[in-house]
Amino acid sequence: MTDRITATNAVIDCILSRSAAKYYDPTATLSDEQISELVRIGTSAPTSFHLQNWRFIAVRSPEAKARLRPIAWDQPATTDAAVTFIVCGQLVETSVIPERLAPLVAAGVMPAAMVPEWEIPARNLYMAYPQRRRDEAIRTATFGAAAMIYAARSMGLGSTPMIGFDDEAVHREFGLAQDEVPVMLLSVGAERPGNWAQKPRMPVSAVLELV
Repeated sequence: MTDRITATNAVIDCILSRSAAKYYDPTATLSDEQISELVRIGTSAPTSFHLQNWRFIAVRSPEAKARLRPIAWDQPATTDAAVTFIVCGQLVETSVIPERLAPLVAAGVMPAAMVPEWEIPARNLYMAYPQRRRDEAIRTATFGAAAMIYAARSMGLGSTPMIGFDDEAVHREFGLAQDEVPVMLLSVGAERPGNWAQKPRMPVSAVLELV
């Protein structure tokens, strides 16, 4: 007998049907508005202290794709997919927190007196710890990329997250700032036949501990 939840919805269906696409239709494109919408959805993902320490470079022109592919292990998705995002995390800088929280205060979501109650502990948590600043940059970018992956699936598009690239060359070729970490590449576009369904996963019993 099992207690597995049988109810489903469009969100769950989207998650359970997603797989990393290998083959894209190289003739298909996405409009700038569609690309912007993917990023808008991605930036709804959680960030620590509302830092929103991410940036997305949408590599979508033939010229930019030609610059990216040689420094991305010659992976075909970088040129075949409609767009490949360079998903960047920014090293935590807590001095921006008042600016980031200002819209919440203006909207009446957060009282102004609470802003230092966020900024001060955040500064204590991160600023003296370089590894924590970098770890948070990677977490933030990954949350955003994950939201974009499922958004793309819901739009009928394939996606491929990739960590195979020369990060120094990406920094140089695409003008990343010193405080930016290229966390991953994320190709998105219309799929062509031949992609696999989602691969079977380890059983939940092998990865879940109830305490």
